[in-house]
Amino acid sequence: MNTMHTTIRTFLVSLALAGSLAWTSALANSGADARCGGAPCDASTSPAQLLGFTEGPATHDAHCDGESCDAALRGLRAFFDRDLRPLGGNGRSCADCHMPADSFQLSPADAEARFQRLQQQRSQDPGADDPLFRTIDADDFRTNGSAASDFSNLRENGLIRVVLPLPPNIKLIDPATGVPSTETVADVWRMVPSVNNVRLTGPDGGVAWPRDPNRSGGYQLDARFTTLQDQALGALLNHAEIQLPPGELLDFMVTLLDDMNSFERLLFTNERVRQLAIAASAGALPLPDPDPPLDALEQQGKTVFVRACTQCHGGPGQSTPQAPVVRYHDISSQCPRPVDTVTPARFNFQPCPPRLARNARTYEITLATGAKIRRISSDPGRALLTGFVGGQPAADDWNKMDINGLHGIKDTAPYFHNNSAATLEDVVDHYIEFFKRVKVMAPPGVVPPIASTDGVNFDRAPRPEERAALLAYLRKL
Repeated sequence: MNTMHTTIRTFLVSLALAGSLAWTSALANSGADARCGGAPCDASTSPAQLLGFTEGPATHDAHCDGESCDAALRGLRAFFDRDLRPLGGNGRSCADCHMPADSFQLSPADAEARFQRLQQQRSQDPGADDPLFRTIDADDFRTNGSAASDFSNLRENGLIRVVLPLPPNIKLIDPATGVPSTETVADVWRMVPSVNNVRLTGPDGGVAWPRDPNRSGGYQLDARFTTLQDQALGALLNHAEIQLPPGELLDFMVTLLDDMNSFERLLFTNERVRQLAIAASAGALPLPDPDPPLDALEQQGKTVFVRACTQCHGGPGQSTPQAPVVRYHDISSQCPRPVDTVTPARFNFQPCPPRLARNARTYEITLATGAKIRRISSDPGRALLTGFVGGQPAADDWNKMDINGLHGIKDTAPYFHNNSAATLEDVVDHYIEFFKRVKVMAPPGVVPPIASTDGVNFDRAPRPEERAALLAYLRKL
């Protein structure tokens, strides 16, 4: 191990497999360390020192997939650093929510396990802490502030609070009075997406939506960020609660965000996806197939996937819609779910359980005509960015979200923006009902592209006899 350039890939893989505890502990070590010249390793310690590497000049080579290896190592250290001096903050690191041992995401099971472990630790040490549980993500934060202690959404659902300003034409309804409230922001509860494979997602220049922000895709579930640097800054400000530095530290902040970008662009679910990303970045054609060898059932499932799924989950990142399918979609994963008014019902979504249904709020929207309408949703999606509500589907942003990538999906349960699908079986079953509803809601004589391969027949939906094959293929992505 003479240089960091030839070992960073192996280290990142071992890090993801081993989890973050040992690394976090090493970073937190304040004792004298030979790696730091016999002095305590602290916030000024270079990542190369902490890893035992000899730090050389910044390079952009094949070992770091075109990124600066030095920058990637600094970004790795920053990703796990709970004390990003001189930015302040609440003690959270990126890795507290994007857990390496859980595919760089956060599952409800992990959140609950950490909460129980924290309670056990506090029985022996009242000062024990886990930065995951900060009051900003407590259910009762709006009423109890710094004394908040109800982490039900985090523990039961694996969801964190995302605060978005209300557009001028949208108001929240006070549930106690039934009249518009004075709230200026909306709290929505969203899952923590994995940062694996982010090099393949984000703005892609493909089919565009009629409105900003990011008409051709972006980062975060609603595509509100254009770059990974924007995404990281938003997380640091809103979840780690850092303070924007004064002018003399802006260069430090820019470098920090660029370093995190370099690190995250090296995170992949497997080597095949990494090779795909490298080829896509180079503009190579044809692109390599990231699939492993498939048996007969899995190959059948791939055929179903191409027919039923790739019109939205297309492109190298499996996040690019294929024209004429539009960019952003309401897939009926919010709460409450649509219910058919016909008996017997023509589609049947699983209703949201109470632990998720409680997140729904009523919104009052003032339309361009001046008329007011009310809608209920646990997360209005891009409507909170644009205020565009009440038109035809392509002109209505209500409940619309970006399209997520699917590489490594077998390891990222639960699913959807609110973790409402516990298993891949639940996901497939949800989409079967989704296709049924698309057919029900289509105007007479209209066959939407999302549900049709030829514009004539409703033929995209997985058939019952294809369900097992599709699931088998999804587990190979």
